Amino acid sequence: MPGHPFDGRAWGCNALIRDGATLVRNAEDIIDAVTPATAPSPAATIDLPEPAPQEKSLRDIAALHTEILSRLSAAPIAEDQLLRDIKVTATDVAPVLIDLELDGKITRHSGGLLARTV
Repeated sequence: MPGHPFDGRAWGCNALIRDGATLVRNAEDIIDAVTPATAPSPAATIDLPEPAPQEKSLRDIAALHTEILSRLSAAPIAEDQLLRDIKVTATDVAPVLIDLELDGKITRHSGGLLARTV
């Protein structure tokens, strides 16, 4: 046993053992742990259809670019707040934010904050 059950310092190790941790001594132990014991049968796999990407017109994308830039200033605001302000989902705005960041028009700050590049 790595530590006494009443010793607070051994809590983490004891919890790992309780939850079924695997002893790793070398790379082979890791490969054995992550390799399934039996390969799933072809009948067991389920092919789910991929969702079709929603096509957006260039006009819609340009309007979203403009709206985002009009809401941002040099003072950082939370990305969540921006999404609430312009009433769009994170899925819809993520590619636009990446475009603006790559173009050097916005800057990401720690803590999920966005600001317009000055």
